Amino acid sequence: MSGLMLQRLGVVMEPEPGNPQESEGVLNPGAIRGPDGHLYLFPRLVARGNYSSIGIARVLFNQAGDPSGVERLGVALQPEAEYELRPEGGGCEDPRITFVEPLQRYVMTYTANSRNGPRIAVAISEDLFHWERLGLATFAAYQGIDFVRVDNKDASLFPVAIPNHRGKLQLGLLHRPLFPGTRPEETAKHETLMKEPFSQPAVSQDAVRIVDVPRESIWISYCPTPSARRLRLRRWRERLGLFNSHHRLAAPVASWERLKIGGGTPPILTRHGWLILYHGVEQLAQPGSDGRHLLYSAGLMVLAPERPQVIRYRSPEPVLSPVLPQERSGTVANIVFPTGIDRRDDLGTPDRFDVYYGMADDRIGVARLDLPAVLPPGGATDLTEGAKPPAFSLFGWLIRRAL
Repeated sequence: MSGLMLQRLGVVMEPEPGNPQESEGVLNPGAIRGPDGHLYLFPRLVARGNYSSIGIARVLFNQAGDPSGVERLGVALQPEAEYELRPEGGGCEDPRITFVEPLQRYVMTYTANSRNGPRIAVAISEDLFHWERLGLATFAAYQGIDFVRVDNKDASLFPVAIPNHRGKLQLGLLHRPLFPGTRPEETAKHETLMKEPFSQPAVSQDAVRIVDVPRESIWISYCPTPSARRLRLRRWRERLGLFNSHHRLAAPVASWERLKIGGGTPPILTRHGWLILYHGVEQLAQPGSDGRHLLYSAGLMVLAPERPQVIRYRSPEPVLSPVLPQERSGTVANIVFPTGIDRRDDLGTPDRFDVYYGMADDRIGVARLDLPAVLPPGGATDLTEGAKPPAFSLFGWLIRRAL
């Protein structure tokens, strides 16, 4: 296991008996501190037929300061827009929430599930209780790939403008495009990949694969930062909605993530750089309780503070894997799926992070991460893009001051 490990603190939310909105599970929450200092969860609530809404709940803490439960406060979003509806229902799923400083707004990125498949949708709020939909995020084409027509999930924004590949400060988005032929079940059948799980594959000869890495990966995309005036004039789709440059941040490299990786918690700045927890998927020899052969674990990455497209540290082993009965058996077996993170500044412990995660697509658990002063040895880095130590910049100087 990894030198960095999460300490489980318990289950904080499970389906409420008799509540039809939660009859098929509560899972994969966004987490954010509100203007009042309270911590709020935005869980995915699943009703009959996989009809998903996004709830809102206030986290309750025990005397030790650990999360112990929630107070339900209602529903933040339920499927209403055309891009959230499909003939048999609809879906607002798996939100991540970030307070984006250039916008002075809370921004929710979530998966909208319509007849066209999953896409990244965006909503904004000033107080976390009133949300305004801003439609689907839009993407410029990449090397002939029309991102707009590609299924996409697991999106989260950086809280500040970050340097893009040319050093220009822009808003950054992590996301997981589902290119044709890259789903875990399809990848597991790819004989070449199964024989060479750790090699960097060449361009695939399979006609259904349209990217050079035949596995789901984490991408980072950038868009210009809109001015406050443009935001007031509701010109989001013209500016912030167009993510016009793209970079594959990370692909599967280890055995525990050989089938795919995807984003988890939104990036948060730490003493070491931008911290994210992500999920990785491997194939099981024996099926789980639901007959599936997939196992979801959680890993950890730290991105360079001045150049977030460079991975400074990546856990070689999972920091959390399905062990508890609630993680190994549920709506979908063998899943831990981190989506929310809370730095415990309220306790005066800025190196402590509480991570909220889905348990077998049925419940919500929380685990504690204590970030050490020095990262453990052996963490993989990714310098495949020819990364070099960045030169001095005002942005870098400000980041170092913040740390």
